[in-house]
Amino acid sequence: MRSLIQAGIEVIHSQDDLESADREHRFIEILTFSSFDEIVDLLDQIDARYWTEFPVWARNLAYRLASLLEPQNAEIRERAAMGLRSFGPDWDGEANRLDTEAVALRRKHREPHYAH
Repeated sequence: MRSLIQAGIEVIHSQDDLESADREHRFIEILTFSSFDEIVDLLDQIDARYWTEFPVWARNLAYRLASLLEPQNAEIRERAAMGLRSFGPDWDGEANRLDTEAVALRRKHREPHYAH
C-alpha cells in the first residue's frame, strides 16, 4: 500500500487535475487505516513543506483521526487547534473546544491519584 505521506502529497499536486477525486479517495482510504504515528508523520511533513497547499479538509480529517486514536493526547489537540485558527474564523469555535479539551487532559494527568 502506498504511504500516507506520498498519498497526501499527491492530493496537493492533483487539486486541479482530472484525477483529483481518485487521489483524494486513495488518500482517505490510506488515512483511515493509518496509525497515530503515521498520521503525525504526515502532519509533520505537510506542516514543514506544504502548509498552505494541503487542503484544509484533509488536514482537519487527519487531526480528527489522530485525536480519536490517542484520546488522552493533549498535544495533538493543541496542534489541531493551532491549525484551525490558521485557516479563518470559521473554525475558531472548534479550535476553542480543542484547546479546552487539551487543558482538561493536561490537568487530569497532573492530578494525584490516591488509592481507595
